[in-house]
Amino acid sequence: MANPGQPTITRGAVGTPVRRLQRALDRTPDPGIARDGVFGAATETAVRDFQRQAGLLPDGVVGPLTWDKLPDGRPMPTLWPGARGNVVVDLQRVLTNGAAGQWVVTPQGVDGDFGPHTLASVRAFQEWGNVATDGVVGDLTWSVSLHAMNATLESATGLRYVVGD
Repeated sequence: MANPGQPTITRGAVGTPVRRLQRALDRTPDPGIARDGVFGAATETAVRDFQRQAGLLPDGVVGPLTWDKLPDGRPMPTLWPGARGNVVVDLQRVLTNGAAGQWVVTPQGVDGDFGPHTLASVRAFQEWGNVATDGVVGDLTWSVSLHAMNATLESATGLRYVVGD
């Protein structure tokens, strides 16, 4: 089970479980749900659509059966200058490969070190993706659509980096 121990939630719920739900829904073949932590009308519609596609009763209630069918909804790590490791390597690859004709600024190397060039590339990507240009790769930046094959920055980087509970 990708989302064990999650509470049953419905329209009107707010907070961490809703963000997990929204991340999970955004990782389905029909991404695009806002990750605002509010279970409103758009989230309810996305839940009902997912439930129909998964062969579940489309009641808009996210209980154990729906949680079980959803992809993992845990967050990706938050990255900022000074971060290091394989997740930074994969982030740099995506930012380099997609930069031509898109956000233009590349990290100028794939070395696993979130330094000034990676920061400049992240900010250019954030501006291109119409999210806050703070240089921090958090939930909103990870969810930016790459406009190719329903990919987001996080799916192109690799969901193997989701942070454990």
